[in-house]
Amino acid sequence: MKKFSITLALIASILAGCVAYVPQPAPQGGPGNGFCPPGQAKKGNC
Repeated sequence: MKKFSITLALIASILAGCVAYVPQPAPQGGPGNGFCPPGQAKKGNC
């Protein structure tokens, strides 16, 4: 039982540091930051 407890604690400590990273889709819009200034959408720049 002690060996099981130590193994469980070790696995929990290893998994506690894991982070799932899901990238965001690229923003649609103007140059760089996803913001489209007024008038640019009419010109087809966004």
